[in-house]
Amino acid sequence: MIGKRPATILVFLCVFVLLLINFIQPRSVFTLTTSPTMSVTHTVLFQFKAGAEPAEVKAACDRFLALKDSCLHPTSKSPYIASLKGGQDNSPEGLQNGITHGFVAEFKSLEDRDYYVKNDPAHQAFIKSIGGLVDKAIVVDFTNGVY
Repeated sequence: MIGKRPATILVFLCVFVLLLINFIQPRSVFTLTTSPTMSVTHTVLFQFKAGAEPAEVKAACDRFLALKDSCLHPTSKSPYIASLKGGQDNSPEGLQNGITHGFVAEFKSLEDRDYYVKNDPAHQAFIKSIGGLVDKAIVVDFTNGVY
C-alpha cells in the first residue's frame, strides 16, 4: 500500500499542474483549434496560359483585385475582404514552376473565407471569367501561427 501512495501523489500533482496552466493560459492545453473569429490568409497563385494576351492577363488581375470591394457580406451587404493584394512574379529564385502571378487576401474569420470560397457571387463570376486564361491555380489558406 505504501508503494502506491507516491504514484497517486504524482498523478494528482500532474493533473493539478495541467489545470493550473489551463487557468493561467485560457487556450486549451489539450487541443490547438482555430476559432471562427481568427483571421485567415488566403493565397492564390496562377499560371496564365503562355498564349494569353498581356491585356487579358492584366484585366483578369484587375478584376481579381476589384473583388476587395465587389465581394459583399451576405448580411451586412458591405465589403468583407480585409485586404487583397497581388502582382506578377518577380522572384530571382527560379522556383516558380510556371506560376506567373500571386495574390494574398485576408479575411477576418473562417466564416468570411468560407462564404467567399463557396458562395460569394462576385467571386464565383470571377472564377468563371478566367477559365480560358489560366493553366494552373494553386490555393493555400492558413491561420497565422497554427501549424
